[in-house]
Amino acid sequence: MDSTTLAAAVAERIAAHCTDVVMCPGSRNSPLTYALLARADVTVHMRIDERAAAFTALGLARVQRRHVAVVTTSGTAVANCFPALVEAHMSHTPLAVVSADRPARLWGTGASQTIWQEGIFGRYARTQQVHELDDVSALDFSSPQVHLNVSFDTPLVPQALPEMVGAPRRVGPGALSRGGFFTDHGEVDIDITRDTLVIAGDEAWEVPGLEHVPTIAEPSAPTPFHQVHPLAARFFAQSEVAISHDGGDFAASTKPEQVVVVGHPTLHRDVMALLADPDIRVIGLSRTETFTGQPDVRGTRVKVTGQPTDTWIKICEAAGEVGAETVRTALAGEEFGFTGLHVAAAVCDTLAVGDTFVVGSSNPVRDVSFVGMPFDGVDTYSPRGAAGIDGTLSQAVGIALATQALRPDEIRAPRTVALVGDLTFLHDINGLLIGPDEPRPGNLTIVVANDDGGGIFEALEPGAAAVRERFERAFGTPHGTEIADIVAGYGADYRRADNLAELHEVLRDLEAQPSPITVVEARTTRATRRALAERLNK
Repeated sequence: MDSTTLAAAVAERIAAHCTDVVMCPGSRNSPLTYALLARADVTVHMRIDERAAAFTALGLARVQRRHVAVVTTSGTAVANCFPALVEAHMSHTPLAVVSADRPARLWGTGASQTIWQEGIFGRYARTQQVHELDDVSALDFSSPQVHLNVSFDTPLVPQALPEMVGAPRRVGPGALSRGGFFTDHGEVDIDITRDTLVIAGDEAWEVPGLEHVPTIAEPSAPTPFHQVHPLAARFFAQSEVAISHDGGDFAASTKPEQVVVVGHPTLHRDVMALLADPDIRVIGLSRTETFTGQPDVRGTRVKVTGQPTDTWIKICEAAGEVGAETVRTALAGEEFGFTGLHVAAAVCDTLAVGDTFVVGSSNPVRDVSFVGMPFDGVDTYSPRGAAGIDGTLSQAVGIALATQALRPDEIRAPRTVALVGDLTFLHDINGLLIGPDEPRPGNLTIVVANDDGGGIFEALEPGAAAVRERFERAFGTPHGTEIADIVAGYGADYRRADNLAELHEVLRDLEAQPSPITVVEARTTRATRRALAERLNK
């Protein structure tokens, strides 16, 4: 099969479903490279690292809510897309991996850069094999995750550059906003005169009928009307608690009769423990095939009767205020020094309506939850599907690019702020490797809470005194890296803050006079992280 003709047909099919393609250089995929660069209706982003490319595509897709394609050459290049495809699958984000391959006659012969690519992603994406032109018409983009494996024979380079085809286009968010990949599990009857608590996680949505039910919402969930602080979960686990509210003290029955889980919550152990309480009826609402935990009842839509009682609203408000006050008190004291929680508070204080917020896994997403996220008017994204730290910078770049592409008429590029830990930053530093001729974010600030290692483990079981002797090497993993030097090597701007006041000043300056990409290093401590966690959980 002539590779140039086959590549043109595949590129046309990709363009029918994708406005953006993240592409890596390679010999075997060169026919697709020429074909896609000849399409005026596709924005091409070139990257040299397939892993970063795949996560950049994932970030673009999170905002666009349609497939974004990542194109690779053959061999291990394909395998580097696996982590991003896993996160796409777990977070139900559309993503297409398009891999070039050797002709089938060379499989298993020891040919260079030839591995078994068919079925490489297992349950996460079914391989659609393309050998001939007739295979192209059967390509199916109806699944959220797609793997197209295209065999190209030599010659791989056309005799002349192909003519440009298509026309530039501007489109809004795609299929997910119209329910293209959603599943309807039916309607559930809920009497909300019973003491009801909503727990909203990633992939949550505003469920008609539950607007006025008290809600513990994770940062990437919609902002509820009656938002309850996650530290209040410890009150809801008890049958009766003494609470002070509006100048009075009273004993309250605080355990909810039923909990409605919307989306995919994962963050807080005390919150998740409510789902395992045998005394609480759990109703799971999902628009995908995934339900968190093992709910007693499953559905997608609700038929609500009644209204929350004033007493229950008052109990939830009081419990939430205790949680919020606990965090405020801890932040105001000097005993804990400058921690990641302080960094999260400073970042969230500077967010404004219209901003986009990217929150890394591990401590950052939990910290922003403690300081009051979600906020109205701020679009928040966090990799909560598989909840890994990998690929976060690349996703932030993709999210920033997609956000500014959707708002091209603004005088200044819309602001995207990312908050990550130092290990997350170092794990995906190649996300900042963007060529000089490539589309670049115009207003991306990456705040790195650098506590020189794995701060999240300080408050977990490995940080306990009994096993502390092995902690630093195996879990603390200090690295001593000079982030300023790394950032300079990647051509981004750099700022540093050693305390809360400096961080506030830096963030205010960047809000007023942004750079295309700025990395702000906040030098924090993790020595007090366990004591801080104990204070919050008292």
